[in-house]
Amino acid sequence: MRVAMIGTGYVGLVSGACFADFGHEVVCVDKDPSKIERLERGEIPIFEPGLDDLVASNVKAGRLAFALDGAQAIRAADAVFIAVGTPSRRGDGHADLSYVHAAAEEIAGLIEGFTVIVTKSTVPVGTGDEIELIIREKRPDADFAVVSNPEFLREGAAIEDFKRPDRIVVGTEDKRAQAVMREIYRPLNLNETPILFTGRRTSELIKYAANAFLAMKITFINEMADLCEVVGADVQQVARGIGLDKRIGGKFLHAGPGYGGSCFPKDTLALVRTATDAGSPVRLVETTVAVNDARKKAMAERVTKALDGDLAGKTVALLGLTFKPNTDDMRDAPSLDVAPALIALGAKVQAFDPEGMDEAAKLLDGVAFKTGPYEAVTGADVVVILTEWDQFRALDLDRVKLLMHHPVMVDLRNVYRPDDMRARGFRYTSIGRR
Repeated sequence: MRVAMIGTGYVGLVSGACFADFGHEVVCVDKDPSKIERLERGEIPIFEPGLDDLVASNVKAGRLAFALDGAQAIRAADAVFIAVGTPSRRGDGHADLSYVHAAAEEIAGLIEGFTVIVTKSTVPVGTGDEIELIIREKRPDADFAVVSNPEFLREGAAIEDFKRPDRIVVGTEDKRAQAVMREIYRPLNLNETPILFTGRRTSELIKYAANAFLAMKITFINEMADLCEVVGADVQQVARGIGLDKRIGGKFLHAGPGYGGSCFPKDTLALVRTATDAGSPVRLVETTVAVNDARKKAMAERVTKALDGDLAGKTVALLGLTFKPNTDDMRDAPSLDVAPALIALGAKVQAFDPEGMDEAAKLLDGVAFKTGPYEAVTGADVVVILTEWDQFRALDLDRVKLLMHHPVMVDLRNVYRPDDMRARGFRYTSIGRR
């Protein structure tokens, strides 16, 4: 199959590379000249484990290419995927669909023969109808179908998720479009991956509903962690106790500083706005958004408490800045709330992250970025684990203790065991554990 992928961001680049690895001919299109130039030089603009090798091998095999002008690729395509950004619109929280609409306008003038236009971007319910209207008004004669095909990729494990997904969701009732989508995803038949065909609006809502449910699950265990601290229980054992129930499951039951990233904050807010506008408010999701926002802001208070309520003139070492490990994504990361709050309380902040410091430097003022974890803890009065990168899981704690002014750790990811840390002479605080 011939595929044009509009957008070379996280979703577009991963999806394009994986489709090419399935054996399809893929051209990834982007309006940003610097992105296309970097990709053509073999440079990957995002950090995702294994993506550089996947892109390189498929470019070498002639199945994957990049273009600033997508006209030729769109004309030749059996399917054109829209994978552009849909950030929260400033002021009201609705998804900004300007890039989606612009892509639809461009596609409308170029498609030849029957073409399936696939929305891979996360979009509110009814966006497929808008895309269809845009194309139909510009090209009344065009032969096309608009399909919803949401992505369910976890940053840091995106290639595995794409190639071994729990399910593929396709929103279309057009039989020709269904046949094209079945052929595109045919390589997954070996894994017996279920393909769920639904109505287009249903497919669009599935994406938002899935992310909102997972965000609620994270927020629930964070609230249970706060309760555990008050009543003397252990949130990790609580999570295991309820996670073994097959109706609940153990994933996304890890207490921490609150969720962040490119999806959950944006999508929960967009779902709230969509539901409110439709006159059917989603109160659980509204509360999830509010609780999570408050939680990220409250993390600085835990650091202050660990130093007896006074951060003035103290040095805080932050280990991890990205919203999760194995990504360089800083979008809505807890560090963006924690670091400024610590600085406002009079602390000096020095930090290290294996992949996110270039992006963090654009977003965080007043933070001293270090070259490694031990450089970050040198001279610190307290070390805070914000992101559970593997290299922070087995620190030389004796070395850390010697480098710090005071052996105090606030572990917001529950990486270490409280008893072990106290035995090593640390004043240790974690989440939801005694």
